[in-house]
Amino acid sequence: MKCSDAMINILKEYSPHIQRFSVDECFLNFTNLQHLHGNPVSAAHRIKEQIKKKLGFTVSIGVSSNKLLAKMGSDLKKPDAVTTLFPEEIKEKMWPLPIEDLYMVGRDTASKLYKMGIYTIGDLAKADLNLIKYKLKSHGEMIWRYANGIETSDVRMENYITRRGLGNSTTVSFDVEDRPTAHLILLSLTEMTAMRLRDSENLCSIVSVKAKTHEFHRYSHQRKVYSPTDSTKEIYEIVKDLFDEVWDGEPLRHLGIRLSGLIPNEPYQTSIFDNKYKEKYRKLDKAVDDLRQKYGSKILMRAGFLHSGIKPMTGGVHEDYPIMSSIL
Repeated sequence: MKCSDAMINILKEYSPHIQRFSVDECFLNFTNLQHLHGNPVSAAHRIKEQIKKKLGFTVSIGVSSNKLLAKMGSDLKKPDAVTTLFPEEIKEKMWPLPIEDLYMVGRDTASKLYKMGIYTIGDLAKADLNLIKYKLKSHGEMIWRYANGIETSDVRMENYITRRGLGNSTTVSFDVEDRPTAHLILLSLTEMTAMRLRDSENLCSIVSVKAKTHEFHRYSHQRKVYSPTDSTKEIYEIVKDLFDEVWDGEPLRHLGIRLSGLIPNEPYQTSIFDNKYKEKYRKLDKAVDDLRQKYGSKILMRAGFLHSGIKPMTGGVHEDYPIMSSIL
C-alpha cells in the first residue's frame, strides 16, 4: 500500500484526475494538460522514469483515448514500457490477439466463443452483434463493444477510505456455480480489504457481503461483530457464514464485501469472548502485511489459490469498486 500511495503522489504532479483501479493500477486523465506537461506519450515516459528512479520499481503505461484501450495498451508490452493503443491502432495491435486477452473474457466465455469460431479479438469485433447477444446475453454485448474499442466511462476520483467503511468487489468473467470457488473469491477479496483496513489503522464492527447473479439478481447480508477486528481470518470466517446463509445456488457473476463501523485500532480493547489466538492472528497479519509491502503482494499466498486461476488478492482500493467490472 505504501508503494501504491507513493506512486499516486507522483501521478498527482501530472494530473489531479486519478482513479485508483487496484493496488497497482490506476487511470490518469490527461485532458487539457498538454500545455503543462507536453504530449501524453512524452509525459508517460517521464512518469515511468520518475517512478523507477524515485521508488525503485518499473511500471507499464498504456496511452489512449479511453480507459479500456489504455488498460489493454498497458498489457501489450511489459515490463517498463509505454505503449499507445489509440482507436486507429486497434486493428493492427489488438485484433490479432487471442480472444482470452480481451478484458472481461475469462475461461468459460472464451470456451463459448471458440465454439462459435471466434478465436481472436478481431473475430469478435467483426462478429454479428445480435448473435453474440443471443449466445452471451448482456455480457456478450459488453465484450463485443470492448473488442471494438468502445468504452466511455469517466476517470472517477474517489478517496482511498471513507469514515463510514471500505470494501472490494469483483465481477468475474465466468459463472460461479459452486461454493468452494465462491469462497476462494471471497477470500481473495478479504485478503485485500483486511490489509487495507489495517493500513488505515482501523478495526471494523460490521461485515457485509453482496452478490449478483448472471441475471442481475442481487443478494446482500451483514452482521455486527461483537468484538471489532482487523484480522483476515476472523473477517473471512464471518464473510463465509454470511455468504452461505444468503446464497441459494444461482450462478454468480459479482461478489463483494464491505467493512464498516470503523473505529481506531489503538487503544485496542480486548474481550473475554475473543478467540484465544486473536493476538497471534494480529501478529501474523502484521508480518504478512510487512512482507507484501516490501516485496509485493505475490511474495506470500495461500496454497488454495495454486492452480485455481483466481488471484490471491483481488479488489480495487475504493469502497464498492469492482476490480473486474463491466464499468471501468
